[in-house]
Amino acid sequence: MTHEVRAVVARQKGAPVSVETVLVPSPGPGEALVRVQACGVCHTDLHYREGGINDEFPFLLGHEAAGVVESVGEGVTDVAPGDFVVLNWRAVCGTCRACSKGKPWYCFATHNAAQPMTLADGTPLSPALGIGAFAEKTLVAAGQCTKVDPAASPAAAGLLGCGVMAGFGAAVNTGGVGRGDSIAVIGCGGVGMAAIAGAKVAGASRIIAVDVDQRKLNWAEKFGATDTVDSSRTDAVEAIRTLTGGFGADVVVDAVGRPETFKQAFYARDLAGTAVLVGVPTPEPALDLPLLDVFGRGGALKSSWYGDCLPARDFPALIDLYLQGRFDLGDFVTETISLDDVEAAFAKMHHGEVLRSVVVL
Repeated sequence: MTHEVRAVVARQKGAPVSVETVLVPSPGPGEALVRVQACGVCHTDLHYREGGINDEFPFLLGHEAAGVVESVGEGVTDVAPGDFVVLNWRAVCGTCRACSKGKPWYCFATHNAAQPMTLADGTPLSPALGIGAFAEKTLVAAGQCTKVDPAASPAAAGLLGCGVMAGFGAAVNTGGVGRGDSIAVIGCGGVGMAAIAGAKVAGASRIIAVDVDQRKLNWAEKFGATDTVDSSRTDAVEAIRTLTGGFGADVVVDAVGRPETFKQAFYARDLAGTAVLVGVPTPEPALDLPLLDVFGRGGALKSSWYGDCLPARDFPALIDLYLQGRFDLGDFVTETISLDDVEAAFAKMHHGEVLRSVVVL
């Protein structure tokens, strides 16, 4: 059986997206059909539209989603029809060398649905991050479905599928920030804001938000920043050092992903501190650091893939924190929109007018 649904498609590099009829097959072995209830508009979707990920057009966009499992294929036991789930783009295999070492969040053989979704004329679509959730229904590998408490708002819960989990995990999982630690977060978009919120939940004593946009810095204070630095007016490294007794922060998260911001993170951390790169770089930039400084300052330079999360472990835990009122997940939702409004949401995101626009179906 094939399902006809409305979905957002990017046909050509840089061209506006369109809402079209997409054909979604019923699930085969190991697959699940999910009725999408909400999907956040993430910067990664814009990267896909601009050809910044690859050139495998046409793309079925959307990946930061929550919904209800409608049907499952043969052999699926972890989720069942009727389950409320958050979708993830790293369904772990359980058998690769990372999984075998007990580090499944580094899984080197993550997988997606085997069957393609297509345009009405049969043209195969490339689903964004293996999900494709700017659609009324989508087909995914069952391992991409993480069951969570259905009391959560779909618009809020879906944000764990990418940006919020990436930021929260960069601070807590990758950076290891904990009680009494200091942390600085460079770049206060959705990912950076989630790092700030994560640091607050983890008990950090000083949380420094750095950005060039005063509006974002004001938002950062609502999510838990104890101090803000406008790096368009002040040297970020010196400001962070001043706010930490001249030493630098225990953890510095670069949520921008540019050489200049990562160098700021490197030099703004304390001796033996940790710098975390979670902002996704474009292919061209290169990093130039004196090797003696890398040696002499000690500590760790880490990249954070998806916040080093394990969806089965982290999604339910963060949903519980949200329902307990300890993690303001719903505050990331700036506006709710329809499928027809995705192109306008890209423009708002590009201009820094929103944390997250969320498509609600």
